[in-house]
Amino acid sequence: MYAVGRDGVREEPFLDVRDRLVDLSGYEERGLLGLAFHPDFEADRRVFARYSAPATVDTPPNYSHRFVLSSFRVTEGSADPDSETRLLELPQPQANHNAGSVAFGPDGFLHVGTGDGGGANDVGTGHVADWYDAIDGGNGQDVTENLLGSVLRIDVDADGDQPYGIPEDNPLVGRPGLDEQYAWGFRNPWRFSFTDGDLYVADVGQNRFEEVSVVESGGNYGWNVREATHCFDPETPGSPPDDCPTETADGDPLRDPIVEYAHDGDDLSGVSVIGGYRYTGDALPGLAGAYVFGDWQADGRLFIARPDDGLWETETVDLTGGDTGPGEYLLAFGRGADDELYVATTDSGTPTGQSGTVHRLVSTA
Repeated sequence: MYAVGRDGVREEPFLDVRDRLVDLSGYEERGLLGLAFHPDFEADRRVFARYSAPATVDTPPNYSHRFVLSSFRVTEGSADPDSETRLLELPQPQANHNAGSVAFGPDGFLHVGTGDGGGANDVGTGHVADWYDAIDGGNGQDVTENLLGSVLRIDVDADGDQPYGIPEDNPLVGRPGLDEQYAWGFRNPWRFSFTDGDLYVADVGQNRFEEVSVVESGGNYGWNVREATHCFDPETPGSPPDDCPTETADGDPLRDPIVEYAHDGDDLSGVSVIGGYRYTGDALPGLAGAYVFGDWQADGRLFIARPDDGLWETETVDLTGGDTGPGEYLLAFGRGADDELYVATTDSGTPTGQSGTVHRLVSTA
């Protein structure tokens, strides 16, 4: 068992973009969704923010909002809103599946997660045709029409007139497809992280399975042909087909995850995976090398996956939280400069109330 101890919370906002955000009410997947500091922050005082902005006259009709990736300069401990430089804007057809992770890899390039555009099955408003005829869409299996359902990789230090550059070794450079694409076949990649050069991406499933993958350049991770290691069928979600492609029409493999769990499992179950980190700290030696993650429907638990051939061995651990409690809903993980892990939780299923808390994972032993 592990305990969570509350850390101090900054009273003044580090970055306040509320006047730029969509209006939030009720259940929401929009908002301020990701932050990443420049890897050479001592010399380059930029922070990169991913947030949801209102639709404009340039947004296609019937679309929900805009995906925005911006940089801000940090002065006197806060990001200056007037310093905003917008690097990337995408029209978002529906309100959900917005992903939001941004993280610099060891190569110094910024990786950006995008959801499939929202709705069920990767079809409907804003979804395009793809190679898989069994389902009418969508963005996860397309690399030519838009940047949705993908992990992008861009150079924020490139010279020139454009707000970012394209790394020359991105997999679609010189090939059909959009050059920002790094990997694709995702539904809603909610939180990713790097450890020892490996990129761990948690992708939220639809009706049956959640998954985590080690993502490589040019990899296709299956959505909406497969949900984790299983075939996906929107017509019969309770009994999907036994046979579906394991590769694209061009012969590229649909890659399997390292972790999956079912919505209707026993102890290891949930409804929406929350990606975490491989543990490299010192405070919890029993977790050395394990991937620590969880589910939005936390129920006082975290999940631990240990490396194995094929799917990794995965278990649950219970949390205690002193006066604050571990929180009913799990939102995200963080990793400090000392490699110790933090967990953000809330007791509210909506972006309201005062129950949000940041905890530090510590041992009860």
